[in-house]
Amino acid sequence: MKEGKMMYAVMLLVSTSLGALGQIFFKLGVMVTGDTTGLLAYIIAGMIAYLLSTVIYFYVLSRTHLSWAYSFAGLSFVFASLIAFFFLGESVPLLRWDGILLIAIGTSLIGVS
Repeated sequence: MKEGKMMYAVMLLVSTSLGALGQIFFKLGVMVTGDTTGLLAYIIAGMIAYLLSTVIYFYVLSRTHLSWAYSFAGLSFVFASLIAFFFLGESVPLLRWDGILLIAIGTSLIGVS
């Protein structure tokens, strides 16, 4: 993979991770009961994560092919599932892990193309 393309791939991984992190913050926010400050803090953190994700994505998109860059969006399922499993204690069925693995493999193949 060319050095420039590798940099864009890393940026897309960061962008996708921030998007997944935003989802986690949203989830934590809606789980807060009786604490408006906590709810707002999580929602605002999620929005900031999404904003940063979008800015990075727009930058990469302006310099690469859409068909290549957009394929990384599938990794949001991978990152969100991993974060939900390890940090939120959510159960993830085996069939979903199979799908996550297929997404990761497919995105890797597209990334090196």
